[in-house]
Amino acid sequence: MDRRSDKKPRTNRWNFAVYIGFFAGLIWGGVQILANYFHFTSLSPGFLLEPLYKHSYLMTWRGYLLGWLAFIALSVVSAILYAMLFAKALGPWYGVGYGVAWWAFLFLLLGPVTGMMNWIAYLDLNTVVTQACLFVLWGLFIGYSISFEFTDEREREPFAGGRDEPELT
Repeated sequence: MDRRSDKKPRTNRWNFAVYIGFFAGLIWGGVQILANYFHFTSLSPGFLLEPLYKHSYLMTWRGYLLGWLAFIALSVVSAILYAMLFAKALGPWYGVGYGVAWWAFLFLLLGPVTGMMNWIAYLDLNTVVTQACLFVLWGLFIGYSISFEFTDEREREPFAGGRDEPELT
């Protein structure tokens, strides 16, 4: 028997990270737009671009799309960084922590310093909680997707269609 056929094909870590980052930005950037539309957050979807563009432009539909693209770019970069640092991490908690770390970096350090947003003390509670939850889920999506692919998590999944399935009585 050929031993090479027994091995599962290896996933390219960098291509997979770009793929996950793109979809994380697409999905969670869309959630960011919905959160702004329903007034759960006072930040525009393009808050990452506030230092570069006028706020009035970022509140137009073109600004929303530009903000969405910026969130996708941030997601791709952060997914590549996660793949470099934590690809072999087990479980979802590293992804949750990764999302919290990105939220803290953006909202407590980079955002107020660059003018992306006001200091956290001047943001309303709904904005802070909504953005924190969004970044936790975003980090969980990136982290667990990448970790699931590059660890043995798939091998621990229940076997489908065999004797290992519990019988229904």
